[in-house]
Amino acid sequence: MVHIAFAGGGTGGHIYPGLAVASYLQKQGDYRIFWIGSHTGMDKAIVSEAGFEFFGIPSGKLRRYVSLQNLADVFKVGAGFFAARNILKQEKPALLFSKGGFVSVPPCAAAASLGIPVYTHESDFSPGLATKLNSRFAQTIFTAYQDTAAFFPSSCQARIILSGNPVRSEFRAADPALGRAFLKIGADERILLVLGGSQGAREINELVWKGLPELTKHYVVVHQTGPAQALEPTERYRPYPYIRGELPHVIAAAELVLGRSGAGTMWECATVGRPMVLIPLHGSGTRGDQVENARFFEKAGAAKVLLGIGPEALIQQVSSLAGDLETRAAMAAAAWRIGAVDGAKTIADTLIKNPHMKVLGRALCERVD
Repeated sequence: MVHIAFAGGGTGGHIYPGLAVASYLQKQGDYRIFWIGSHTGMDKAIVSEAGFEFFGIPSGKLRRYVSLQNLADVFKVGAGFFAARNILKQEKPALLFSKGGFVSVPPCAAAASLGIPVYTHESDFSPGLATKLNSRFAQTIFTAYQDTAAFFPSSCQARIILSGNPVRSEFRAADPALGRAFLKIGADERILLVLGGSQGAREINELVWKGLPELTKHYVVVHQTGPAQALEPTERYRPYPYIRGELPHVIAAAELVLGRSGAGTMWECATVGRPMVLIPLHGSGTRGDQVENARFFEKAGAAKVLLGIGPEALIQQVSSLAGDLETRAAMAAAAWRIGAVDGAKTIADTLIKNPHMKVLGRALCERVD
């Protein structure tokens, strides 16, 4: 059995795409897959629920502002490196695949120090700091967008493969009837699905709550609020703190999706062919990746993008699309074209071709001892 290490975490956007690749790999051969992520936060719960072994390591963070925590996190990153190196020496993987997040940097560096091939994937339109660091160790750099290659130096160009974003197979098999059954909403009702990420989004929540009387004239509003206190549910407003396994079917049941523009969520909606209204996270505290992601989908015709708006602008945009079947159909078709790229297959097939994936037994053990 060949062992494969995965690394990444911090948010669902750095975990779920990796799980899509891991699940695809398991269907192709006798592979044992284990995950290295942060020993705090959501990483372990998500990975373990998906059925994969999990190893936690200390995790630091490089902030984009001056903070004494940056100094403390230098020591966490160092501790993470040695913890990851010990795990890799013990588990002896044929390769390591990184899905990003700062927790992935120590495992990538540790793998490189042991001669273990490293692969990394960037979900966003422009690479984040973790991917830039990991690219120094990576044999192959996968990107979701063709234009992303331009952000890397010339020394990286030969190692870049356009893969799209990996999306879990459940989204390719999504059934709107199952989504409506879960929501207990009849086939004759139109659904606006609001997604703010696993933790919700305060800006979107407040816009939706203020605009609810008008939004519910067109749609039953299904709202993933995160842990925030939601309004009481009604026949036309269905709040959920978090929608888990049923999410692919709920997206498929929606006529329109309103949300942030994290790469994972957008590509999941695109895989199901849903038109989107996007309100990217922007301003201080963000590097602008959500705005870049959203503009790509807008340029492709799959989404409408709203920035710095009040509830009136949101109501106007949703109302306009609700009354324009032709535009919604064109947006859905554009989303389908983006989502048709099977990133999980492209990445997994590339990993399988690595010569180390065929090395078994003592030869593999000796390589990392």
